[in-house]
Amino acid sequence: MEGDIVSRGNRKEIMRDASTRNDRILVTADSVAELSLAPRSEEMVPDTRNGAHESIVRNMRYLLLSEFDDDIRQADSNDPTLSYRIERRVLELLGQGETVPLSAQQRQMTVDDVLDDLLGMGPLQPLLDDPTITEIMVNGPRQVMVEQSGAYKPAQRTFDDAEHLKDVVEKLLSAVGLRLEEAAPVVEGRMPDGSRINVVLPPLAVDGPVVTIHKFSHDSFSVEDLISFGALDERLADFLRACVRGRLNILVSGASGSGRTTLLNVLGSWIAEEDRTVTVEDAAELRLPQEHVVRLETCEPDFEGQGGVKLRELVRSALRMHADRIVVGEVHGNETSEMLSAMGAGHDGWLATIHAASPADALARFETLALLAAGVQASPHAVRAQVSAAFDVVIHLARLRDGTRRIMHVAEVGDPFDDGILVRDLFEFDASRGLDSTGRLRGRIVPTGLMPAFSDQLEGFGISSGQLGLDLS
Repeated sequence: MEGDIVSRGNRKEIMRDASTRNDRILVTADSVAELSLAPRSEEMVPDTRNGAHESIVRNMRYLLLSEFDDDIRQADSNDPTLSYRIERRVLELLGQGETVPLSAQQRQMTVDDVLDDLLGMGPLQPLLDDPTITEIMVNGPRQVMVEQSGAYKPAQRTFDDAEHLKDVVEKLLSAVGLRLEEAAPVVEGRMPDGSRINVVLPPLAVDGPVVTIHKFSHDSFSVEDLISFGALDERLADFLRACVRGRLNILVSGASGSGRTTLLNVLGSWIAEEDRTVTVEDAAELRLPQEHVVRLETCEPDFEGQGGVKLRELVRSALRMHADRIVVGEVHGNETSEMLSAMGAGHDGWLATIHAASPADALARFETLALLAAGVQASPHAVRAQVSAAFDVVIHLARLRDGTRRIMHVAEVGDPFDDGILVRDLFEFDASRGLDSTGRLRGRIVPTGLMPAFSDQLEGFGISSGQLGLDLS
């Protein structure tokens, strides 16, 4: 099995150390008392593991690695036979060294943690399995944080040392065909379930390897979910649905973790069933419900720098596929040139996201990327005019201090001027109502009362201005 938890360089030392303990795991009255844990709650991240429990699990791991090493290498990590054999051996070792009885909960917790270490991803395995956790952040071996219910909190799971963490990272990366190298201390990849992983190694990471895992949700959020979360309301949902069905070009902006991909997936779900849709992403996260959807994903170069496919090539391929609608997961490079050319030629109905701090900043960033892609011969004024003509609507999201993700602005794209492109808010977030008793913002998204110039275009799709929900009532 690839990516052993304990490195081969330490394996002999571990085996010698295990033999001096005569294969006994001593469970004393003091260790049992220290193992007492609070019951697990759905509101909490996984149970606290204290020093006594960690010591028992660590000793178990050392002993069983020497005993099951060949089996672990050769077997599938989901092999129930191997799991059963290891579990029986753990219970046997606990019984041999037990001077004070362990509770059933303590025994099961020890078995689970040893199996996670030997066959899974160690302390990260229960966090990866927990559907309520959306982000895992390892800031060195002794600190693991998670994002749960929109808030950051300690995961109360740690590694023995930097070497233990490094071995788990090697297992994570081996699952996606990557490996750790001193020459490449920053590694990014997509895990088999679609989750994104980023690893930064020493000497760049001063306190040990830093790992960030953005978990992929297999159950996409619906517009009803976003309304229940407070990200938008029904009136805004109706307006955005009309914009998508009216084939407007929409740019979704926001910072990392603001919910851009989630909203993009909802917008994409409103594309007409008869349209041929192509999604283009660095990591395939979008899950559109329509039947006629083609999903494209970029490819990183191999270790020799060969074989990489960038977003620009995929956008160009999507245009050649006679796509009715193209959805770009995140705009960040010279694919902007292909997009502007297509939009300028009348290919409409684009959906895309971009990192930005506001609607105006989103258009400025897109303009900058397009200028860099075009080279020195491009006229800044001409590119700005192209960007202004290309997009109809910018939707800006933010992750607020209470942990919620909200749509802050829905803006119409106007004409270019000397310092940028005019944007007019059609909806904006009103935070004047303060906080509720739980510390959550009571704000809501409200229309500004302005009527967009593209309302005539929507009427061509049978959507009247009265259906847009832009009145102040």
